Amino acid sequence: MSDFRSIAPDVQLGAGVKLAQFVNLYGCRIGDETKLGTFVEVQKNATIGARCKISSHTFICEGVTIEDNVFIGHGVVFINDMYPRATAPGGGLQTEADWKVDPTLVKKGASIGSGATILANVTIGENAIVGAGSVVTRDIPPDTIAAGNPARVLRKVTVSKGGAE
Repeated sequence: MSDFRSIAPDVQLGAGVKLAQFVNLYGCRIGDETKLGTFVEVQKNATIGARCKISSHTFICEGVTIEDNVFIGHGVVFINDMYPRATAPGGGLQTEADWKVDPTLVKKGASIGSGATILANVTIGENAIVGAGSVVTRDIPPDTIAAGNPARVLRKVTVSKGGAE
């Protein structure tokens, strides 16, 4: 069976990275011991830290920075353009010169539930938890649980022996 991974030569992979089949990586950096699931795409100028778990069917676009120890659930989508358009003012298809990348930052130890959508220009704080299916439209403070559409802070994260509650 052939290897169904598309990894561009400019990708920087850390030590011990685990890649499932059907990943698409180009121009990005993946930190040590990070695991990427099936059907994950990471675009150029995106960075994923060390010891992260990126679950299947997730899209990480240009301008996204994910720090160390972050969990990303299945089917999470990041967005990097606040005003997307297909065409430029003259009517032709847009090129990179016609728009700017709006950055997104996911801080160390954060967790994002399956099916969440993360808009551009937001920061998800250290150890924050974003509920499944949430739409993050503004910053999520550290050590909080946020959920909904739009995502709203529900409470602080409390840690017990079994993990966050």
